[in-house]
Amino acid sequence: MHIKDLTHPNQLHGLSIDQLQEIASQIREKHLQTVATSGGHLGPGLGVVELTLALYQTLDLDRDKVIWDVGHQAYPHKLITGRYNRFHTLRQKDGIAGYLKRCENKFDHFGAGHASTSISAVLGMALARDSKGEDFKAVAVIGDGALTGGMALEAINHAGHLPKTNLLVVLNDNEMSISPNVGALSRYLNKMRLSEPVQFLSDNIKEQVKQIPFVGSSLSPELGRLKEGMKRLAVSKVGAVFEELGFTYIGPVDGHNLEELIATFQQAHQIPGPVLVHVATVKGKGYEVAEKDQVGYHAQNPFNLGTGKAYPSNKPKLPAYSKVFAHTLVKLAEQNPKIIGITAAMATGTGLDKLQAKLPNQYIDVGIAEQHGVTLAAGLTCEGMRPVVAIYSTFLQRAYDQIIHDVCIQNLPVFFCMDRAGIVGADGPTHQGMYDIAYLRCIPNMVLMAPKDEAELQQMVVTGIEYTDGPITMRFPRGNGYGVSLMEEGWEALPIGKGEILRHGDDVLMVGFGSMVYPAMQAAMILREYGIEATVINARFAKPLDIDLIVPLAKRIGRVVTLEEGCLMGGFGSAVAEALLDRGVLVPVTRIGVPDQLVEHATPEESKASLGLTSPQIAETVRRAFTVSLPKLSQEANLIR
Repeated sequence: MHIKDLTHPNQLHGLSIDQLQEIASQIREKHLQTVATSGGHLGPGLGVVELTLALYQTLDLDRDKVIWDVGHQAYPHKLITGRYNRFHTLRQKDGIAGYLKRCENKFDHFGAGHASTSISAVLGMALARDSKGEDFKAVAVIGDGALTGGMALEAINHAGHLPKTNLLVVLNDNEMSISPNVGALSRYLNKMRLSEPVQFLSDNIKEQVKQIPFVGSSLSPELGRLKEGMKRLAVSKVGAVFEELGFTYIGPVDGHNLEELIATFQQAHQIPGPVLVHVATVKGKGYEVAEKDQVGYHAQNPFNLGTGKAYPSNKPKLPAYSKVFAHTLVKLAEQNPKIIGITAAMATGTGLDKLQAKLPNQYIDVGIAEQHGVTLAAGLTCEGMRPVVAIYSTFLQRAYDQIIHDVCIQNLPVFFCMDRAGIVGADGPTHQGMYDIAYLRCIPNMVLMAPKDEAELQQMVVTGIEYTDGPITMRFPRGNGYGVSLMEEGWEALPIGKGEILRHGDDVLMVGFGSMVYPAMQAAMILREYGIEATVINARFAKPLDIDLIVPLAKRIGRVVTLEEGCLMGGFGSAVAEALLDRGVLVPVTRIGVPDQLVEHATPEESKASLGLTSPQIAETVRRAFTVSLPKLSQEANLIR
């Protein structure tokens, strides 16, 4: 059977080990070819090919439900659930999503782009099943890195208290999340994988049994069960933590041995109550380059499959915002030992791996535990430290209560740095940084700022560290800056709540925030060709707003446009409109940003064009909003629109 002929995972039933191994090879080949061509997550999916095939051979997927934690480890799942022929569209506009989506396929039973949710979801499904008197198997597949998230441990705690609720948790243990795992639980799992009894039995039992006269060569089917039983006798404490929490523990199991996996899952399905199967896998399995660099090949841009090297870009290399942020922070931390960088399992993504390499004593990785990271930072500030919490916009929302309760109510000077704010591209709705302006500006004591370019980002890093009157947040976009001149030192803090005028004009006031300042300037230049002169403000701060700058200009000019790369509801434009209304300035205000809709996976450029956020589209929106009687914009602008 060829994988392209698989339209239903139940077609795996009855296939031999050799046939499954052939399908595993085909999955890896398609996976590698697709990601090498268009980019995407690589290592996670390669590591669970055998796990997926073995698990699905023991389930009836017309009835049973499998919940994949995060979803980027579920590419093999996508390939055997009828999406092979469209898999080349992975993470592209209108193509296959990079994560699981309930609306994409009937076998995607629960969508997720954030870690640690699967056990809670599968427990909810199992409880609903029992309540309705139904009978199906409920399985969660969770990576070991996701166990550092408190939500997963909360779910394990709850499930272990329900001995009559049948569910299976498959722990995909590859010692990695995006970066190497941290924490006591990770260390415990590693001890389990590497314990001498387990290693001895795994490596030697097969050879020892072969030496038994008249038995060794004929014991193949029973060997897996014998090996598993001896493991559990020899290492009685290996699953102690999970057993004490109410789970029946099985493992560790070789995650690339189909025969052993199938036998283990068949056994697990027969055990009543909560069961945890501990599967040891290799991230990037089957592609040597990815196995050797498990961090770098967690996800990749298009690359040469033969060499593993990324294709050179035709565009000039501009500095990435995250690299400018990290470089500036390291420079400041070298001069100030009180600065502590905090990340939640995203060292490379946030750039804090640079701080870790240079100043390891001023770096903390809390694992996938944003809530803990925020309150940890609050505790550090109580003792005079200057914590810099670097978390993606989409992940910081997981710690919303801690931001309010532990930081803002106590008015503690924690500095939050939100990378990937705004449109992020191919990861889709779960990762778009759309909501931070709205969810942060409503909290008392919070200061919210965003740089127009990478040079201003450097100033804002200094501003955030020097500001000690309360919490302060900086948001900045994914990707590269504009190539403006940068400084190595000597940066000065910005005055809190003060913007700047970049351009003068009498027809319309355009107030841009962060990444939308340059598009506002470009739109103003287009409008000038048609006789419209715009004043452009770089707001710098969404809270506090520069009322002294914005209100008089709004009164005089009489037309206001706000621009932001975030949700319009409750966002920066709402802040400006509220400020004008509160001061009795009743002028027309047009807010440009992301409407009340989810932004699906596509390139950032495609998403911005579909949302009307390109400079020509902004110029046309301004013309229409104020019914300026001028000729249509250029044909080029109309084509872009």
